[in-house]
Amino acid sequence: EVQLVESGGGLVQPGGSLRLSCAAFGFTFSSSAMGWFRQAPGKEREFVGGISWSGSITYYADSVKGRFTISRDNAKNTVYLQMSSLKPEDTAVYYCNARILSRNYWGQGTQVTVSS
Repeated sequence: EVQLVESGGGLVQPGGSLRLSCAAFGFTFSSSAMGWFRQAPGKEREFVGGISWSGSITYYADSVKGRFTISRDNAKNTVYLQMSSLKPEDTAVYYCNARILSRNYWGQGTQVTVSS
C-alpha cells in the first residue's frame, strides 16, 4: 500500500525557515519523481515544486523559486522541502505527492503558518 507521511510543519515568523519531510512507503521510491503541493484556505491546491527520481532535476513554481529547495534521500525513502524567507502568503497545508501508474497519491498534509 502506498503511503506518504509529511512532517515538520508549524508556526514560523515572516522571514523564517522551515523544513518539511515526507516519508514514503509501499512503492519503489528511488524510481519515482516526487512533488510538493499546497492548499491555502479557500483556494485550490497548487503545485510548489518537484524532483526527479535521482534528484538531479528540480523545478519550482514561480512563487517559491529562489526561496524553496526540494531534495531527497533515496536511502531513507524521504523527500524534503526546505523553505526560507517565508511569507504570510506561504501559509497553507503542504502535501507530498507521488504519481504512480497514472494515479496520484497524497499524504495527509502538514500545516505551515507564517505569522508574527
